[in-house]
Amino acid sequence: MSTDQIQQRHENLKSLRELGVEPYPYRFPVTHSTARARKGFEDLSASGEEIAVAGRLLSIRGHGKSTFGHIQDAAGRIQVYFKLNVMGEAGYRVVKLLDVGDWIGVRGTLFRTRMGEITVEVHELTLLAKCLRPLPEKWHGLKDTETRYRRRYLDLIVNEDTRRTFRTRAALVRALRRRLDEAGFLEVDTPVLQPIYGGAFARPFVTHHETLDMDLYLRISDELYLKRLIVGGLERVYEIARDFRNEGIDRTHNPEFTMLEFYQAYADYEDMMAVTEELISGAVSEATGSHQVAYRDHTIDFSPPWRKVRYFDALLEATGMDLSAADENEVREAAGRLGIDLEGKVGLGHAVDEIFSETVEPNLIQPTFVTDFPYELSPLAKRHRSDERVVERFELFVAGMELANAFSEQNDPGEQAAAFARQASLRERGDQEAQVTDQDYLRALETGMPPTGGVGIGVDRLVMVATGAQNIREVILFPLLRPETQESRPGGGNGHEGESPA
Repeated sequence: MSTDQIQQRHENLKSLRELGVEPYPYRFPVTHSTARARKGFEDLSASGEEIAVAGRLLSIRGHGKSTFGHIQDAAGRIQVYFKLNVMGEAGYRVVKLLDVGDWIGVRGTLFRTRMGEITVEVHELTLLAKCLRPLPEKWHGLKDTETRYRRRYLDLIVNEDTRRTFRTRAALVRALRRRLDEAGFLEVDTPVLQPIYGGAFARPFVTHHETLDMDLYLRISDELYLKRLIVGGLERVYEIARDFRNEGIDRTHNPEFTMLEFYQAYADYEDMMAVTEELISGAVSEATGSHQVAYRDHTIDFSPPWRKVRYFDALLEATGMDLSAADENEVREAAGRLGIDLEGKVGLGHAVDEIFSETVEPNLIQPTFVTDFPYELSPLAKRHRSDERVVERFELFVAGMELANAFSEQNDPGEQAAAFARQASLRERGDQEAQVTDQDYLRALETGMPPTGGVGIGVDRLVMVATGAQNIREVILFPLLRPETQESRPGGGNGHEGESPA
């Protein structure tokens, strides 16, 4: 960025103030968005009605006693036309001190140029905010991902695709919320700061409350609190919430992410499979206008019904190995034959699942329910009613990514206590992501929880597929990145230029 350009903008700011122009006023009454102005052009131009529109100035080009430009608001863009003999010398002098990036408000009438472009002939100009830093040189297409993620405000200014992505995200969340509301689910809030974290395999972020002198954890899941509400008699509940996991960063993982979790009394995982299929297929169609979306080299079709396959059947199909009755040593030997590294994977369940992740997941492109997971992987789920080796659980995979996870929820307090004990033994063996025992949750189960089905949906990943985004950072407005410089890190430290490692 040129220092000379910044200096020139500061000089223009000074000149504006010398002219008595307030460059940062309090308000500007807008009568029309750019989209509404264009839509109503015929009537507005015929009547000569004066309108007021506002936005960021994205281009400006002078032709002596006249100047053209374009302003952009949330609804789109429109051309503006400044003319000396219309605005007068004082007004036109302000036009000469405008820079690309300035926020302006204009009052005037609509006409169509000889090129056919709908344009506002400006009668009165109001500077709303002076832009003191030039926009990216190629403002019509900021491509550098580092800048886009760090300076999301620039990305939103110059890239329509980014604005479209986050509009689609908002539409998708609205559709999910509306459909759950209509199905009788109650939206609730559960604690972000928790004395005991649980509901997932993950390392938490730790903080400290000074007044209570106690460590607290940022939630890794909403599950255990939402199921407490089922115990309390709220039979259908959901939460769209930010969760936090102290884990690695890659194209499908960000330490801070959005989850939708919902729980339904008197239901099992088969019931929740039907709910999930209707909820997601309907929301995608509503938000994008179609059940079909383009993702990478594929057309993903969310039209029901979706394929279903059992976990160990999918493994057998992918590897040629039946691992459903294998012990941990046999699974590790199988991984070795497949060239899969199991370093850091503790226990039978995690060893099997690493093979599944490497051999099955990447090929699950169309929406697929994988059902009946290993018992060792699912301490919060009920054992399968006809197969003791597995639990009643499904995960939904789309485009090679897990989008949803669901159980027939464990409601037997004795079984749940035993599952927590097995998790404790895994933690003793070095599994830092093993789930911790939550005694209050066990007390809640002892109070009685009816049969319950529960589902968690990764909202960010669903948005990725719906918008064609290749990286989760594309669908999170402010993804976590390394500090750019040492000075930007509170308290100093060794800052590094660039993004966080994958």
